[in-house]
Amino acid sequence: MMNATEINYFKLTAYSDNSMFKYLFFLVLMSLYVLIVSANVFLIVIICMNRSLHEPMYLFLVSLFVNQLYGSALLFPFLLVQILSDIHTVSAAVCFLQIFCLYSYAGVEFFNLAVMSYDRYLAICYPLQYNTHMSCKRVAFLIAASWFPPFLIIVITTSLSFSLQLCGNIINKVYCDNYSIVKLACSDTTVNNIYGLFMTLLTIISLLTLILYTYMKILRVCFSGSKQTRQKALSTCTPHLASLLNFFFGCMFEVVQSRFNMNSVPSMLRIFLSLYFLTCQPFFNPVLYGLKLSKIRHACKSLFSVK
Repeated sequence: MMNATEINYFKLTAYSDNSMFKYLFFLVLMSLYVLIVSANVFLIVIICMNRSLHEPMYLFLVSLFVNQLYGSALLFPFLLVQILSDIHTVSAAVCFLQIFCLYSYAGVEFFNLAVMSYDRYLAICYPLQYNTHMSCKRVAFLIAASWFPPFLIIVITTSLSFSLQLCGNIINKVYCDNYSIVKLACSDTTVNNIYGLFMTLLTIISLLTLILYTYMKILRVCFSGSKQTRQKALSTCTPHLASLLNFFFGCMFEVVQSRFNMNSVPSMLRIFLSLYFLTCQPFFNPVLYGLKLSKIRHACKSLFSVK
């Protein structure tokens, strides 16, 4: 029996070694990474530089963009190196660091989107009391609440997985994930399974309940309100709903990759499904919010306009 201390590295078997596509795939992924970093940094700077954008909604967007930079910066360089490598291995320490980064990024993203739903609910359903409800202290508390609980949950998850005794080191993906590590365990995983299932259900049920409740209230106000109210709700909620759907699609692809045997699926498709979760949300959100929110568009225009 092998234990966790005896396994120094893991083999990632989902990569394609076809040299014909390897360099093309590297260039595509590198270009996408540059665009992700540029777009997120650009919008963070735009929001921070314009006092007219120092409102709760845009501060929550900054939190969202910072999280996307965090997830991208900690995973993209590794992926780029692995694409060009002939031996697709990762050390045990880096593997568990990847697990922590991947799940904490996803958790913070989900918490941020839930907080943004609550913000839109207050802005549309209680516009006169919005500034009272969304004070500076409340905004700071909600941003902290978007980051601290996911990190705490994932620290415990990673610690439980790190203490497992493992009987293998082959992971059929392009990066490490917690479920793949647990599947390699030859020791008792009851605590891991119970904790993982409990925290996953608690997080998903509580945040989805909040999101569904807020949007039910928003829809109720839209249908009973004026045309101006409906237009305001659509202009601010459409990007958020699109971001939520894109996030859930990414999570669904990740679950399918982890839970089902994908050996019969072409290698390039498996890589795409793995990377959708990491690339589409960080790339999709800045473009979506930059194009849809008029205040951000005006701030961008004023920045590049020549007097």
